Amino acid sequence: MTVGRVASSPTPDQFSGRGHLLTEQVNPRSQNLDQLSSLELVDLFNQEDAQVIAAIAAARSELAQAIDRSAEALRQGGRLFYVGAGTSGRLGVLDAAECPPTFCTPPELVQGIIAGGAGALVRSSEDLEDRAEDGKAAIAQRQITALDVVVGIAAGGTTPFVHGALEAARERGATTVFIACVPAEQVSAVVDVDIRLLVGPEVLAGSTRLKAGTVTKLALNILSTSVMVHLGKVYGNRMIDVAVTNHKLHDRALRILQDLTALDRQAAAGLLEKSGRSVKLALLMHWTGLNREQGEQLLEQHQGNLRQAVSSSSGQPS
Repeated sequence: MTVGRVASSPTPDQFSGRGHLLTEQVNPRSQNLDQLSSLELVDLFNQEDAQVIAAIAAARSELAQAIDRSAEALRQGGRLFYVGAGTSGRLGVLDAAECPPTFCTPPELVQGIIAGGAGALVRSSEDLEDRAEDGKAAIAQRQITALDVVVGIAAGGTTPFVHGALEAARERGATTVFIACVPAEQVSAVVDVDIRLLVGPEVLAGSTRLKAGTVTKLALNILSTSVMVHLGKVYGNRMIDVAVTNHKLHDRALRILQDLTALDRQAAAGLLEKSGRSVKLALLMHWTGLNREQGEQLLEQHQGNLRQAVSSSSGQPS
C-alpha cells in the first residue's frame, strides 16, 4: 500500500490549516461532553475506544510489512528507531525503553527519539515539533544507515520534526515507516510502509493523547514484540530472554524454567545460576546436556534462536 510513493513530503506551510484533518474534527457523539455524568463519561470513552481494535485490524497488512522489514534489518545488524513529538514521541520512547528488560536487548537496538529530547518526556515541549531541521539533525546524530529502520509517529500526520527525520533517514537509505491517524489523502508521506490507524475524531476534539494515543501504543506493542518473536527471543509464549535484574524477574525466570522443564524450584534456581542467569541458555543446557560454553556457541551459530539450536542437537524439549 505504501511502497514507492512519488509525492514529495509535506511542508510546514501545508499545515497552516488543520481543521480538515480527521484527528482535529469534532466528534458528534461527544458534543455534550461537559454535561455528562461520570458514569456517562466512562461509557462514552469506552464506546469510542472500541474503534481502536478495528483500526488495528484495518492496518494489519501494513503492520505485518513493518514487522518483517524490521526483523530482517535487525538480523542484519540494524537498529529500530521511533521518532515523534508530544504523546507520539513519548509512546515511542516508552516502547523502546521496555525492550531491554523484556527481551534483554542492548539499549541501542531499539531507540526512541522525541522532539525536545529527554526533557520533553516530563514537560511539554510541543513548540519544538515544528522544527524539521531538528528531526534531520537527530538522524545524523545517531548515524542512521541503510541497515536501520526509522518509524515516524505523528497522530495528526503533520509534525515537521517527524517528516524531517523521515526525509533524512530516506536519504541515508534506511527503511522508513510512517504511523498516523489520518488518511493518506489528507497527509501524504514518502515512506516504505505507511500505517494509517483511523480511529476517528477524539471525544475531546483534537486531544490525540486519547484514541490516537491508545491505538499507537497498541501498534507499537505489536511491532516490537513481533519483531522480537522473529528474532528468537520468545519460546512458545515465554520471554526466554528476560533480563533477570530484580526479584520479580528472577521469579518469572524460575517459573519459566519450571514450566518448560518440570524441574522443582530449587533445581531450576541452580540451573539458572549455572547458565549465568540466562533462561534461554539454561533451557538449552537442560535439554541438550551441553555446558554453558558449548551452549553459548550453539546459540551463536543459530543467531540466538533456541528452537533451532535444540533441533540441531540431539536434545529434545519435553
